Amino acid sequence: MKSWNRPAVPRLPGTGRVPVIYDTASSALREAAADGTAGIYVCGITPYDATHIGHAATYLAFDTLIRLWLDAGLDVRYVQNTTDIDDPLLERAAATGRDWREIAREQTELFREDMAALAVIPPDHFIAVTEVIDPIADAVEQLVEQGIGYRVDDDVYFDSAAAARVTPWRLGDESGYSRETMLKLSAERGGDPERDGKRDPLDALLWRAERPGEPAWPAAVGAGRPGWHIECTVIAGEYLDIPVTVNGGGSDLIFPHHEFSAGHMAALTGKPLAGIYSHAGMVAYQGTKMSKSLGNLVFVSALRRDGVDPRAIRLAVLAHHYRSDWEWTDEVLADAVARLQRWLQWATKQEARPEFRLLDELRDALHHDLDTPAAIAAIDRQVAAGRAPSIVELDAIRALLGIQL
Repeated sequence: MKSWNRPAVPRLPGTGRVPVIYDTASSALREAAADGTAGIYVCGITPYDATHIGHAATYLAFDTLIRLWLDAGLDVRYVQNTTDIDDPLLERAAATGRDWREIAREQTELFREDMAALAVIPPDHFIAVTEVIDPIADAVEQLVEQGIGYRVDDDVYFDSAAAARVTPWRLGDESGYSRETMLKLSAERGGDPERDGKRDPLDALLWRAERPGEPAWPAAVGAGRPGWHIECTVIAGEYLDIPVTVNGGGSDLIFPHHEFSAGHMAALTGKPLAGIYSHAGMVAYQGTKMSKSLGNLVFVSALRRDGVDPRAIRLAVLAHHYRSDWEWTDEVLADAVARLQRWLQWATKQEARPEFRLLDELRDALHHDLDTPAAIAAIDRQVAAGRAPSIVELDAIRALLGIQL
């Protein structure tokens, strides 16, 4: 599946350092690199209502990481999925009387347009789940044959205890959550801990058997469709070397999604899914976490239709540290619009001189856990001081922060 056009990323003098970022699994800052090549898998959208500011915050976080890897001279391999078959999409189709495939195509295209407008570097492989049904079904069959997949009625579940007996993976390794917390989150985030017949209430669905009126695909395990976590496991394994350098997404994916994606990968390959599990914070609006279920969403496309410069949207997001939870307000956007105008006016004073001081400041700030607020503050100080920018400094802002002035 096509992604979107790649923005220009200027080459900068010298070489930046490989960043250190926070790893959820170890609760520590770690260097995010592997032998000159960095592989990253970022969980994509379920295309039934795209793209809100919470989505943008996640993809801009990992866009920043990719820009730093490129500045450090690494070969970057980036894969992202889109979950174009899932319960929320089918529910939206039923509620609106539309075909689920039509909604998925429409919303995926809108997502592409938003990402291009925000100057997000596209993945090398942008994969729809419906493109890889056969490999997913094969993986589920393999787990059944290994005794790690079991049936409840005609559905197939992942046996967490069996996986723990034959792999280094254990429930809670990636998240660090207590069992009580995991049970709560499973019920809130697409799990079914109350279902009778499961060996452990936390065991995750691998394959949903065909239901009347639902799409299904033929498979050795029986006609049906994939569970959520196995989709990302298989796509990552198909398109990246395992373990990937970074597995990324929003913090709401820590459990159960990334926890079980890691468990599935360990069971299928004997390897960990990732060296680092990195998560972006949640964005609130009107006092509550921005979510489709609550309907308190601010859409990138709506802001663009209202004439907001996408660079201001990007600045509004990058003004917050990627791991922090924060709230979108009219003031946040107004501040970003005003900042962009100050920076654009400052850029008109450009001088042709070799000046690397701001480049060094940006590299230093971003090296430490992608500290975009510190990088923005460094630019603000130079703008306030009235010191004219060099070509190198403007290129640095575009290459590292994605803001063309």
